[in-house]
Amino acid sequence: MTTQHYDVVIIGAGSVGAPTALAMARDGLKVLVLDSLPSQGQGSNKTAIGGVRATHSDVAKIRLCLRSLEIMSGWRETYGHDIEWLGGGYVFVAYREIEEQKLKQLLKRQHSYGLDIDWYDATDLLKIVPDLNPDGLLGGTYSPGDGHCSPLLAGHAYCDQAKRYGAEFRFRERVTGIVVQGGRVRGVETDRGRYGADVVVNAAGAWARELGQLVGLDHPVEPDSHEAGITEQVAHFLDPMIVDIRPAPGSANYYFHQLATGQVTFCITPEPPIVGFDCRETSVFLPQVSRRMVDVMPRLARLRVRRTWRGLYPMSPDGSPLVGWAGEPEGYLMAIGMCGQGFMLGPGLGEFLSRMVLQRLTEEDREVLTELSPDREFAGVEVLK
Repeated sequence: MTTQHYDVVIIGAGSVGAPTALAMARDGLKVLVLDSLPSQGQGSNKTAIGGVRATHSDVAKIRLCLRSLEIMSGWRETYGHDIEWLGGGYVFVAYREIEEQKLKQLLKRQHSYGLDIDWYDATDLLKIVPDLNPDGLLGGTYSPGDGHCSPLLAGHAYCDQAKRYGAEFRFRERVTGIVVQGGRVRGVETDRGRYGADVVVNAAGAWARELGQLVGLDHPVEPDSHEAGITEQVAHFLDPMIVDIRPAPGSANYYFHQLATGQVTFCITPEPPIVGFDCRETSVFLPQVSRRMVDVMPRLARLRVRRTWRGLYPMSPDGSPLVGWAGEPEGYLMAIGMCGQGFMLGPGLGEFLSRMVLQRLTEEDREVLTELSPDREFAGVEVLK
């Protein structure tokens, strides 16, 4: 029996689902969010380290993340929650000519899409980040408008504000079916009841493929595990997120920043990928990433690590999200395959999805939609994924 009817049911209360609920409820839609876990952000969101950048290589991510940056940097002034936003920027370092050339080649495209980013030779980059290892440093790009905040605090802020606009959240409720009649979505069935809906949004992160199978779709989203860690709290010394895209044995890149509360948090991209849902920490990660971090910033050597963890990146074949309507059933909307960037994409994407539902897309939106279409050919790989 249908207990209640909603304009939109969002499945997943994480990095995408929560800000989407806020955007849609604020736009006047009647919204229900369902999640099988005990509270907001208990899937992959809680394992994020909080970086937010518009420094990408494709227009869709750049536009969505520019809007995310506007939302998150102004959150406290707009809504009152402290999400520990720090606008320290991002620095992509280059210690080899191959990385220097790659970063410089991207600048023209990034500038054309409105990014505030430039290349700095080693001398000037060391003025921005004095603690970088100068030996062999060629320089790097710096985007001062990027930043970071607390995923935990931001997630709670999205939910709190969404509820103020009328969105409902139901936790510990597992979706068991999506009701389809006459070729379109009619509602959602859970282990507790049934809800009518005109639109169902798949924002299930690493579990998106499983959810899509309920409507007969096989989404090309496969999770892989990324490990992260956090140090003790120390006095502030580092403003931007530092990203080193050099590959090394066992890793494709790594990145770290200092939180508003003083800890340094860090993550690595394993190579080859560790595919699957295994989130157990390993003995390999910390020696591997610490050597790389200390090589780039020697003063980190004395910091004590407090804990490590593993989280899931829901990966698409080309490193970019899958966003769009299904051809069938009508009313089924995908916001999946965020490739570990759901936290930075979420606020901008939430507003974008609301415009999709309300049929208010702009010409720029249509370009984004084309680039992120689930029906696209996965011909290349996003350079800064």
